[in-house]
Amino acid sequence: MMGRGFGYGYHMAGPGFGVFGPLFGLLFTVAVVVLIVLAIRALRHGGMGHSHLSTATPTQTMAGHDEAIAIAKRRFANGEITSEQYEEIMNKLRL
Repeated sequence: MMGRGFGYGYHMAGPGFGVFGPLFGLLFTVAVVVLIVLAIRALRHGGMGHSHLSTATPTQTMAGHDEAIAIAKRRFANGEITSEQYEEIMNKLRL
C-alpha cells in the first residue's frame, strides 16, 4: 500500500473499461469531428437549419411581388415590352 497515496493509483478508472476505454475515446473523437464539420457547413450555407425551401415571410413575398409589378409597369412605360407581353406578365403575377 506504500507509494500509491490514499488508494488512488493505476486502477482509478476501474477494471471494467478494458477494451471499451479506447473505443469510447475513438467514438468521442469522431463525434467531435462530425460536429465541427456540420458547424462549418452550416456557417458556409447561411446558418443552422438551412433549408432549400423558401423561408420568405408573407411580407417579403408581397414586397417581391409588388416589385415585379413595378418593374413590368416601368418596362412597358419605357417601351421595352409590348402590351401583349405586359398583359402576359401581369396575368402570371396574378396567380
